[in-house]
Amino acid sequence: MRTPGLLFFTILLLCPLVAGAGVADDIGGDVGYYQIDSVPSGGDVHFDGQYRGTTPVTVEVYSTSSPGHTVSVSLEGYRTWTQTLPGNPASGETVPVTATLEPLEQYGSIYVTTTPTGAAIYLNGNYRGTAPLTIPTVRPGTYAIEADLEGYESVVVSGTVTAGQQLTEYFPLKKIIRAGSITVISDPVTAYVYMDGDYQGRTPLTLPKVPPGTHTLELDAGNYHDWKTTVTVAEGSDQTVRATLSPIPSSTTGWIQVASTPPGATIRMDGVVQGQTPPSGVFTIPNVPAGDHLLSLQLPGFQDYATTVNVRAGTTSHVNAPLQSAPVTTPVPEGGGISVSSLPSGGNVFVDNVYRGVTPVTLSGISSGTHMIRVQLPGYRDFSMEVQVVSGTTTPVTASLEMIATPVPTRSGVPPFAAAAGVILAGVLLFLIWRTR
Repeated sequence: MRTPGLLFFTILLLCPLVAGAGVADDIGGDVGYYQIDSVPSGGDVHFDGQYRGTTPVTVEVYSTSSPGHTVSVSLEGYRTWTQTLPGNPASGETVPVTATLEPLEQYGSIYVTTTPTGAAIYLNGNYRGTAPLTIPTVRPGTYAIEADLEGYESVVVSGTVTAGQQLTEYFPLKKIIRAGSITVISDPVTAYVYMDGDYQGRTPLTLPKVPPGTHTLELDAGNYHDWKTTVTVAEGSDQTVRATLSPIPSSTTGWIQVASTPPGATIRMDGVVQGQTPPSGVFTIPNVPAGDHLLSLQLPGFQDYATTVNVRAGTTSHVNAPLQSAPVTTPVPEGGGISVSSLPSGGNVFVDNVYRGVTPVTLSGISSGTHMIRVQLPGYRDFSMEVQVVSGTTTPVTASLEMIATPVPTRSGVPPFAAAAGVILAGVLLFLIWRTR
């Protein structure tokens, strides 16, 4: 009757073996292997629901165990990879398994508004709609955002989208203003042209890029009355102005009354000193021939003031000069400098045919090398000079302007002194004839 006891003892001996076989899947024959890896590596591996470590990891499987196994690989920031492996590896066989992990995509968004509304919105050159506009599910990164509306300047900005956040862009669009032009024709030609008080050149003249609106045109020519008018320029329009100037007698004279702020400035007319502006009232220059005259004022510590005054017969022309403080000379930051003065002052200065100011003027930041200096002043011949600029130094240039001479009219016939000489000679001959008789 010992048989039941022996059977029970045998069962107790087999229990640990059965439990150990569960760790390597099932009781079976030989062993094979799964070599599990992931891209990127470091993922947590679960094999048939049991955690087996992080990739890369090797899992041992009995070749005779139940076929079919489930493998999953998980890594923070990536989607969990899961796959069913059919069958089992053969005895001693190693089966490679690679999990390519797909990153979790997080999106942001872009909200675009414009003034005015209705502008077309482009993202990296692709049309996305009209403002106001929300562009959803935009991957993180930097984008070119463009707003385009007919009649307005297009605007492009660079914006960076962050996952889980909304990027807001506002475009205040600037309206495109098409400039117009004015063509000025005069009789006589070569009259000086001023637009809104600024000298523009001589007729015939075309003024390009004139802003839309109303502008004042004034024409000035020697021995002619000034001509003035207003011109309204529409956007993108071309205007033609024809001016006929009335001549004034050149044998009569007028007056010029001069005042300055501050007073005490030395007055020169056509280069000749006339006096100084008084503390109160005006300084009067009498007997000024009708026509154009160059008037300049100089006062220490202030910029020279120069203007062309047109004097009409029997009338008084007024000049009130607001003198500006002389600019403080600053060190030349780069390159060299040119200090340009002229006699008389008030000349327009051009460096390499680019306008740079009115004499006296100190120009800085001029590149080292040879430059062409030109000084222009109405009524005077242009002054030109090549200047060698050295870095770190300021080169002085003094332009002595030569006035353009006005032809002096002559009269036909015998001059008075020739007629008198003829009368005297005839008297001497008659006296000699009388003595010989």
